[in-house]
Amino acid sequence: MSDTRKRTNSVGRVVQTLQRLGMPADVVEFDESTRSSAEAAAAIGCEVAQIAKSIVFRGKQSGRCILVIASGADRIDEKKLRTEIGEGVSRADADFVRERTGFAIGGVAPVGHVGEVCVLVDRRLWDMDPIWAAAGAPNAVFRLSADDLHRIPDIRVVDVRQVPVSA
Repeated sequence: MSDTRKRTNSVGRVVQTLQRLGMPADVVEFDESTRSSAEAAAAIGCEVAQIAKSIVFRGKQSGRCILVIASGADRIDEKKLRTEIGEGVSRADADFVRERTGFAIGGVAPVGHVGEVCVLVDRRLWDMDPIWAAAGAPNAVFRLSADDLHRIPDIRVVDVRQVPVSA
């Protein structure tokens, strides 16, 4: 873990937003990457399921930015997502993610976006406590309870988790 690393503007934006929302704002920055759920869990020392991964989609008709926050152990069911938002989606590319959220892929936080973002949280995250989310950089995370997610303005709690098929 790095204690002396200078905070990037994006990490600072996340900290300021968390403070404004009354959420825990203790960001931990690591020397190693926390870009993927597995990397984050290994660095933190928690279960992959406790990682609140952020996946950015683009609405096919509207072009809007849709951020899905889900457990790091789960996959997103795009059919369920399409039903929830009323249009088809495609995975957003790195330029779209940075332009709309202000973050690089691997560091997309649930708060502090620079543009308008539709934030959806998969309800399975409420089974995890604590959870860890990206904090604006691919090596920065913050800890929160699932109930803290309710403090994010305009979030929608949805069921977009892909249910594994049993053998």
